[in-house]
Amino acid sequence: MQNHVKHVVIAGGGTAGWMTAASLSKLLGKAIKVTLVESEEIGTVGVGEATIPPLLTLHKLLSINEQEFMRETNATFKLGIKFENWRDIDQDYIHSFGITGQDTWAAGFQHFWLKGQQLNISKPFGDYCPELVAAQQNRFAVLPSNGINYAYHLDASAYAKFLRKMAETNGATRVEGKIKQVCLHSENGFIDALTLESGQRIEGDFFIDCTGFRALLIEDAMHVGYDDWTHWLPCDSALAVQTEMQGEPVPYTRSIAHDYGWQWQIPLQHRMGNGLVYCRRYIDDDNAQETLLNNLKGEPITTPRLIRFRTGQRREHWHKNCLAIGLSSGFLEPLESTSIHLIQRSIIRFMQLFPYHGVEHASVNEFNQQTEHEVLNIRDFIILHYYVTERKDSPFWRYCRNMSIPDSLKHRIELFKESGRVFKVPNELFAENSWIQVMLGQGLTPEAYHPIVDTMSDDDLNQFLQQIEARVRKAVSQLPSHSDFLKHHCGG
Repeated sequence: MQNHVKHVVIAGGGTAGWMTAASLSKLLGKAIKVTLVESEEIGTVGVGEATIPPLLTLHKLLSINEQEFMRETNATFKLGIKFENWRDIDQDYIHSFGITGQDTWAAGFQHFWLKGQQLNISKPFGDYCPELVAAQQNRFAVLPSNGINYAYHLDASAYAKFLRKMAETNGATRVEGKIKQVCLHSENGFIDALTLESGQRIEGDFFIDCTGFRALLIEDAMHVGYDDWTHWLPCDSALAVQTEMQGEPVPYTRSIAHDYGWQWQIPLQHRMGNGLVYCRRYIDDDNAQETLLNNLKGEPITTPRLIRFRTGQRREHWHKNCLAIGLSSGFLEPLESTSIHLIQRSIIRFMQLFPYHGVEHASVNEFNQQTEHEVLNIRDFIILHYYVTERKDSPFWRYCRNMSIPDSLKHRIELFKESGRVFKVPNELFAENSWIQVMLGQGLTPEAYHPIVDTMSDDDLNQFLQQIEARVRKAVSQLPSHSDFLKHHCGG
């Protein structure tokens, strides 16, 4: 039995390390000591600049002032992601936050909309969602009672600095240095200490691996193993570059599909974050870089940075007295902006199961099971974008269309195709509306709708649809432009 956990050592900084340090020191600080070890010489990946709405919950827990945070990180608001050329070339749709239309106890709004399509009285599905219409019109405001669901685009390096300040204010200690060795206990295999290149030895009761893809603790030292998902998500490289901002920042991320992967555009207040995610089986690095540079808006202000990755996850996220958070725990490409969210979920789950009295098997197993289920559902959601497509114009897209997919995803696609039904798995990140928006957006149209819709007359259905669409249009028309609200809200 291991001793009580009073000292937590975090290996690595960046977004994962400093989010963890800020959360533990602020919320558990009186009960534990927090030390973070990082080296100025080791750069962070720092690409995860787009977030999703649950981040607001963590910020509330940490009492973060939104205006201050946005000023410090040059943040803009985000209402969703615009997918361009994914269904087919020159076709696009928005996967937005929020709810589309109005559900009933028996059937989701999509069933009413589907019948309306058959009667030729439905507008596009997105016209019934305030967040989506606001994104299209570049409008935004923070409304009372969470009237609009939103997230942020942020500068990840500045965010890490912002969180570091908060962590150190709450008593976390930072130690500068490169980790040379992870010292394991000879009998139980637990981590005893980290030895730095300077010779300094950092002892602790519990260790959190935030060393990124290197996974120095969880993999190099503890060899937990890795489940590789490259056969479902074949992209294995990314190039990232920053450009000058041209025009006003839009309140959504752009994801633009190419012949062998996709390009992101993330607007901040002062610059644009850009990148190309691609599969080296279909294009080499030089041609990928040329494609990225030829498709930029604004002049580059950095040189393109190459990132190699392998999609998948560790077989155990928590092993003995070590927990992997962030890229050290696995990687899902940033298509749906889930990397910062998964860091946040691991931190909160860890605090809920915190091993005050020593590491216990049941808590470790619970953490690993919950994390695995959450990651598998996100994995399926990302595969959906590649698999359900009408594109056949390149070897990459032909591979994606014809690949075998996990049974869990196959079931969801068949259920929606046959009946228009979508059911959320307990504790799943993406709600029914997200699945519906992406499945419809990628070109999957259900063959039937729920029969309860037929209890409504055609006139009543028409009125029902018109009222929702008019309500959305009116609400959005009262919002200021995104850039005006930014200037007012945080001096952008």
